[in-house]
Amino acid sequence: MSEGHVLNENIPTPLEQMDTAIALAWREDIGSGDVTSAACIPEDARETAGFMVKGTGVIAGLEAANRVFAYGAPDVEFKAVASDGDEVRPGDVVAWASGSARQILTAERLALNFMQRMSGIATGTRQVVALLEGTGTRVLDTRKTTPGIRAFEKAAVQIGGGVNHRMGLYDQILIKDNHVDYAGSMAAAVQGALDFLEAAGRKVPVVVEVRNAQELQDALAAGGVDRLLLDNFTPAQARAAVDLVGGRVHTEASGGLNPDNVRSYGEAGVDFVSLGWLTHSPIPLDISLKSASSLKGIKPPSNG
Repeated sequence: MSEGHVLNENIPTPLEQMDTAIALAWREDIGSGDVTSAACIPEDARETAGFMVKGTGVIAGLEAANRVFAYGAPDVEFKAVASDGDEVRPGDVVAWASGSARQILTAERLALNFMQRMSGIATGTRQVVALLEGTGTRVLDTRKTTPGIRAFEKAAVQIGGGVNHRMGLYDQILIKDNHVDYAGSMAAAVQGALDFLEAAGRKVPVVVEVRNAQELQDALAAGGVDRLLLDNFTPAQARAAVDLVGGRVHTEASGGLNPDNVRSYGEAGVDFVSLGWLTHSPIPLDISLKSASSLKGIKPPSNG
């Protein structure tokens, strides 16, 4: 029962998706050029600046920031002095940028936007993972992501210790309530999925969302299911469902889960919990770019 995703030659890799998004972000933000930096900063000016954390959390997005500079600020060396996934606190400098002063300032906001949002997601994910410690339950994200930057947000979930759900509609069959309703029955929906995969010669996980105990029994009876998604079950109902399934397939709790109640679902014995909260409501980690001269007592790493 693979939890990974299946990519084919027509689907861009996550890194390719990131680079495409970065290119679009540059065009959106820079347009015909950074007129403020061009007006105020001599063309040949060279400076160094540090990315300083102003909150407590998990840093993420350092590789994304590096790719931002590599794309649009080629005369700047970006050097991370922390690693994605490190826990940070106010005053920590996690990376340095050295080179063209104009290019540093032009790339600043794009790099920070990715770092702050990704760090917020990684921090929230790490919080949920910690709450589930000892239960064996793993944390999944959802498709409730920001259009165009899903690859960044799902990477941040992984950095925080979570597991990616499907990347898109192409790499997992997830039969939800509307699919069942439109297919006419649970049995028809599941059988249709299995027939489709056989005809297409593809193998992707088959996950079925169930709304109550009857649908759970119908999905089990249909066969061929890799995981049952228990939608809006209470912790007590989830425990009863886990007992009924008896380890025959994986179980996942979803619907209204958050840090306040997620532990109770882990204790109910589900294999996974999925939280849209991770990516649709993160609190960005506060990070600023500061000139080296203003970071008194903190020195950038020497070259080499």
